[in-house]
Amino acid sequence: MSSHLLRTDVVMGQNIEKYLNDLAKLRIEVFKDYPYLYDGNLDYESNYLAKYCKDRKSIAVIVKDGDRIVGASTAMPLSSEHEEFKLPFKNSGIDINDVYYLAESVLLPEYRGRGLGHRFFDFRESHASALRFSITAFCAVERPTDHPSAPADYSPLDEFWKSRGYRKSPLTSEFKWKEIGESEESPKTMRFWLKSTNKDF
Repeated sequence: MSSHLLRTDVVMGQNIEKYLNDLAKLRIEVFKDYPYLYDGNLDYESNYLAKYCKDRKSIAVIVKDGDRIVGASTAMPLSSEHEEFKLPFKNSGIDINDVYYLAESVLLPEYRGRGLGHRFFDFRESHASALRFSITAFCAVERPTDHPSAPADYSPLDEFWKSRGYRKSPLTSEFKWKEIGESEESPKTMRFWLKSTNKDF
């Protein structure tokens, strides 16, 4: 690890575009590990991430060690997300225009345990509050406790998320991606976690 002081850059809307390639590489690198086991490719990632450049209310929190991007966190209004993200909220009667969606947080392993996870939430929640969204939400893959690929020292982030005020909701969706070792995409269950300033879930 470099001895450089870590720097955090916050960019919004179309200004995220210059980081797309680095973000795509970082997502592939981090999400290949358990619990996602994602077998990604740059073409798909670049197309997937381009949505952040199209919404002026989107945000990306970029962590750099010198000139190297070692972590990033993104968010945008749920109304601008893909339909798979919106549908569970629509079906439950939650107005998607009230929801700011906290997408991915990715951080290289050697930089974890230094408070950057809290920093990612702080910036995104502050941005959501400034935009007057009353709900922040994210989703995480659900895996069985006896999954054969789970490392012996694996610890889910549930307690960290609870410490941030999030509750595991009954909302779920299925997303498809190609898992390492699979020959084609398969559906995975994603569970939504919610935090609200004016109601309980």
